[in-house]
Amino acid sequence: MRTSIGLVAASLSSLAFAQTAEFKLVSTGAMPRIGYYGPQRATFNATAPATIKKAPADLAAPQYGVFPIAGAEGRVFHFILDEPDGQPARLFVDSNGNGDLTDDPAAVWAGRENKKPDGTSTTQYNGSAMIDIGEPGTPLPVSFAMYRFDKNDPGRAALKSTLLYYRDYAYEGTLTLGGKSYTAILSDENATGDFRGKAVTGDKDASGVVLLVDVNANGKFDSKGESFDIRRPFNIGGESWIVKDMPRHGGAFSVAVSDVKVPAVALPPDHAVGKTITTFRATTTDGKVLNFPSDYKGKIVLLDFWATWCGPCMVEMPNVVAAYNRLKSQGFEVLGVSLDNDKTLPKMPEVMQKAGMTWTQIADGKGWGAEIAELYTIRSIPATYLVDGDTGKILGSNLRGQALDEAVEKALKEKNAR
Repeated sequence: MRTSIGLVAASLSSLAFAQTAEFKLVSTGAMPRIGYYGPQRATFNATAPATIKKAPADLAAPQYGVFPIAGAEGRVFHFILDEPDGQPARLFVDSNGNGDLTDDPAAVWAGRENKKPDGTSTTQYNGSAMIDIGEPGTPLPVSFAMYRFDKNDPGRAALKSTLLYYRDYAYEGTLTLGGKSYTAILSDENATGDFRGKAVTGDKDASGVVLLVDVNANGKFDSKGESFDIRRPFNIGGESWIVKDMPRHGGAFSVAVSDVKVPAVALPPDHAVGKTITTFRATTTDGKVLNFPSDYKGKIVLLDFWATWCGPCMVEMPNVVAAYNRLKSQGFEVLGVSLDNDKTLPKMPEVMQKAGMTWTQIADGKGWGAEIAELYTIRSIPATYLVDGDTGKILGSNLRGQALDEAVEKALKEKNAR
């Protein structure tokens, strides 16, 4: 479903130059367009809250929880996770927040088995549900993506009673500032259902709602220079702007010239396929100084941002290991950049040994603040770049499984044919 809204970009000094843009609500499928998500947590237990008026009659092992999502006054968005041993799990979501979990659209919920290097396996459930964050008489159902790690996975013990979810909705349109038009998205980062966000006081506070603006028109939104907290002034085109009059459901709002002037934020490097990768110098985990990509002359190298705590990274790692072992004799190399922090860094040697990761690694223990991750503006992992070591040209990015094999084989064939 797409619902039109109006957005006014206005200057306080001259309202006569107000620009109007039509944004649309993307009610589902927005996450891939934005390019990242931040998982939120909803806990559950075996006690049914008093606000539940009716539940499915055939529950076998129910666990009850409430999403901290804003909606019309009086609505409570319950969920029930039914996980009987030895049987597929089911998820029920009170999409309309009325306390009756039998009158809602069915939630999507499906298990996927993940095999570990030690031969054991776990089952992760993924799905989604529509939740109405609108007002009485003005429904606004939007999609929340959800997932749940295996309750018996010892590596995920801290999340045994947690359902993770994130926004799969946003507003998208064209924003005109200073006479120039930009593709823009309004994103409810913390999936609260409230586009006003939280009040911010300290320098590090965040409202949880951002305005993403494709300043360099490269078709994506970068965290540096293109992501702006709606509660703070931001600079585009040499002018400082501020978002005003934002309603809870993200309807019409204005962007005006700000009384508080802030500097522009430099845009991150353009790492699109065909561009040249940003060079860096770093010390590897074995104490050697490495210059990237010049130390990989004659090679095709996969720059892999990962972490031991990253589930998707470790799920993909067997594919990387297999490609490396099969193609390294032909000139394929892998360089890992770990986003492990000081708490998880000690686990790296054991994890790498079990996974068969024998390539060079860089790890400064700073987590998401890792220097190379900051340089490259990495905001989600796994993140990979396939690079020609001679030219530094980016041949591919975020390649997975068979796509990685095919890209590496093609690159090696072309390089060896020169």
